[in-house]
Amino acid sequence: MLHSPTDLAHRRTRPVHWLATATALAAVIAGAGLLQPGRATGATPAPGPDAAPAPTAPDAQAAAYPLDCKGAPHTVTETARGDLDGDGRPETVAAVRCDAGSGTPPHALYVLAQDPGAGSAPRVVATLLDAGQRRNVTGLTVRDGNVTARLLGYSSPSVPRYEPDVKQLAKWRWTGGKFRQELTDSAAGRV
Repeated sequence: MLHSPTDLAHRRTRPVHWLATATALAAVIAGAGLLQPGRATGATPAPGPDAAPAPTAPDAQAAAYPLDCKGAPHTVTETARGDLDGDGRPETVAAVRCDAGSGTPPHALYVLAQDPGAGSAPRVVATLLDAGQRRNVTGLTVRDGNVTARLLGYSSPSVPRYEPDVKQLAKWRWTGGKFRQELTDSAAGRV
């Protein structure tokens, strides 16, 4: 279909057309801004009035450890928390050593649990690493029910104490009613 010159006169834009287009566009943008989701805060929504409080992991500083320090105090150097046995309550794994004042005494590694009753004290339920094994613990983690730690030690008394030559990655997992350990020797550059 051919257009006559009078048809083209009605197609010429005028400032009112641009004003109407700008107003419509501003309305669309403002509407989109109003329909945005709320700002993400990373906060967990508050539990309802009937929700039970979440269980807390045992406090490693409040536990009594079966570590013989010959009268010296003990010190907790690392902790990790998580549900190790699948009962819905978190346990705490604590790396503990005697506070000798100098040197680096070996660690013991304990699993702590706490009864759900109010005022109950944390208690040692398992020993993963005995101090008599003469290892130091670094990089303690609990993830997916596994306890993982790097163990540093010495192959003989002649090895300088500042340069451990035994380096292992240890993993423990609760299986069949007890913790099972898996050790992997680590390359010197990886620990």
